[in-house]
Amino acid sequence: MSQNDPQWGGRRNDGPPDLDEIVRKFTRKFGGLFGARPGPGNGGSSGLIAVLGVLLVLWGASGFYVVDERENAVILRFGKFVNTVPNPGLHWHLPWPIESREIVNMTEIRSLVVGTTATTDAASNDEAIMLSGDQNLLEVQLEVQYTLNSAKDYKFNNLNENEDGRDLVVKPAAETAIREVVGKSNVDYVLNEGRGQIAEETKKLMQDLLDRYGAGVSISRVNISDVQPPQQVQDSFADAVKARQDRQRLINEGTAYANDVIPKAEGAAARLMEEAKGYKQRVVAQAEGDTSRFKAVAAEYAKAPQVTRDRMYLDTMQQMFENTTKILVDQKAGGNLLYLPLDKLIQQSAADASAGSAPTPVPAPAVQAAPQDRGERFGR
Repeated sequence: MSQNDPQWGGRRNDGPPDLDEIVRKFTRKFGGLFGARPGPGNGGSSGLIAVLGVLLVLWGASGFYVVDERENAVILRFGKFVNTVPNPGLHWHLPWPIESREIVNMTEIRSLVVGTTATTDAASNDEAIMLSGDQNLLEVQLEVQYTLNSAKDYKFNNLNENEDGRDLVVKPAAETAIREVVGKSNVDYVLNEGRGQIAEETKKLMQDLLDRYGAGVSISRVNISDVQPPQQVQDSFADAVKARQDRQRLINEGTAYANDVIPKAEGAAARLMEEAKGYKQRVVAQAEGDTSRFKAVAAEYAKAPQVTRDRMYLDTMQQMFENTTKILVDQKAGGNLLYLPLDKLIQQSAADASAGSAPTPVPAPAVQAAPQDRGERFGR
């Protein structure tokens, strides 16, 4: 049927189509799909059935929904929990008002801050003021990051939410945990080396509290971003911190000095001990050897006393002359003793050899009166 057909919409004389006629035709055709017979008396009922059918299809189609890989769907029937849909894809539930759904992002990293910075007003900074174990006030700023591990617990056990949709259970748990941990520690530990340990203890305590509440929350990370004394006592704390740093520096210097001196002293002590042990062994061995030699000489002396005395005398003289550089020559004919200064000669020869010059003349020997016999020369 073309647009110029007079039957199209009841158009006449090239005027606009009749909308009522178009609706009646559409109603008759759509009603035939549901078994309604066209006739002059059932036009209104067929239109109603068609409208109801369309609404029914749209109402059923409203039950379709899509779940992303990062999401879970919580299905409620008349407000009561039915089940959780964790599988991604297209799903369907009974449309509203029988059933409803709530989509929860399970992988989103949510974060919150406990305590505020020092630049904010004092009224909003009350949550940052905490009392340490040694009765000192501190301002602590804590950052918490968390995800969800149960969509059902998160939706039903975290009913109090603020304007931006964040739950109000994790933050009180964080405040409770950090205040408990700081309250068990002294101020020096919190301000200096204990931040990492305090953060770990706070994370563990927060997770225990949230699991006890059934909040469906898993704490990912806890970080202490700022710890400082109150504004009124910061100068005093700065002086105390400087004194602690000086003390630690002196301790480190003393430790370094001790590490340098103590090993040297221990090494010297060990060397002296070894030398003393060696000297002891040497003296003992020498004494034992002298004792053995004396016993042997005593046995021989008992057999031949005169021979043993002469032998001992000769050995002693030999040892004495081996250690001297002077020679005494007995001139029996003239009765004089010739003295040769061989030590001076040796020194002069060495000096001449090193200098490359000719040797100097030997000085004239000194002549002294010689003893009459060997007994007088050596005191016998």
